[in-house]
Amino acid sequence: MSSSTTTRPTLEIVARHAGVSRQTVSNALNAPHVVKAATLQRVRASIDELGYRPSSAARQLRTRRSRVLGLRLEPVQDGINGAVLDRFLHALTDSAQERGYRVMLFTAADDRQEIARYGELLDTDDLDAFVLTSTHRDDHRAAWLTEHGIPFVTFGRPWAAQDQGGHPWVDVDGRSGTQAAVAHLRELGHRRIAFLGWPEGSDLGADRAAGWLTGMADRGLSTRELQRLRVGVPDGVATGAQGTERLLADADPTAIVAASDSLALGALTVARRNRVAVVGFDDTPVAAAVGLSSVAQPLTAAAGAAVDLLLAQLGEGGPVPDRQVLLSPHLVRRATSTPPPAH
Repeated sequence: MSSSTTTRPTLEIVARHAGVSRQTVSNALNAPHVVKAATLQRVRASIDELGYRPSSAARQLRTRRSRVLGLRLEPVQDGINGAVLDRFLHALTDSAQERGYRVMLFTAADDRQEIARYGELLDTDDLDAFVLTSTHRDDHRAAWLTEHGIPFVTFGRPWAAQDQGGHPWVDVDGRSGTQAAVAHLRELGHRRIAFLGWPEGSDLGADRAAGWLTGMADRGLSTRELQRLRVGVPDGVATGAQGTERLLADADPTAIVAASDSLALGALTVARRNRVAVVGFDDTPVAAAVGLSSVAQPLTAAAGAAVDLLLAQLGEGGPVPDRQVLLSPHLVRRATSTPPPAH
């Protein structure tokens, strides 16, 4: 071993020796599946030659806590509904801070890059745990963290039924939220209540659609009528308006329950001139500003529960009654909750 490596080798030293980036060395250690075979072999040869040993944090052999939690900051896809994760993040930071922890934000383009970032952050910053958002089926992020023994919690269910009893998670019951919206509109006298949701393939969207369908189950409508009363479009204000035009042309609803405030605001641009009631989901600040009825998520409670679940894994705080927490949303009634027009 050369004199330059008489001290404990670092990632930087290994990277220079192998002629690769520091990130590539981190990937070779923590996410080797993302590294080309030839590069992986070269990095491993340098690790062996230099006698590099990964940080104890990456192997969960901690003797101390950094008191830092990691969370991937996702790009904003919609300026309206992006406020939901912003509010959750703010509440999570407050809750963690009250318990003496900090939240470190990082970015990644996709799940593969996020997993690679886990390895790097564990090696360099000694993070204690992670919070994951935007969960989905076959979520390799959760699988990687579980395999490596890293404490984590997800804001969102695993969605696959066989996985929901596994790792800790916190979520909001979207089904009960849309069902409550339907019940509210029925109390106002509406019978033909449409659902403006997302295209097939979204577990979150399917959950919210199921609440609408449950709420409409005893309305005496045929399967065909219910199909006509449901439209799926990509999330957004413009698409919400387009979907509403389709609903009005095909099914003549007197009220609409939307899967998001973005869709609901688009619906509102069309529905107002047709005297159609509209209820959104997420209770964003924009919804409050325009008088849109909406289903509110208990984001402060969700953030607090997430921190509780993490601290329980870290051996701090008191025991938690459940490893999976499903919270109920509540309906906020505003000006768009109008009765059907008199005939």
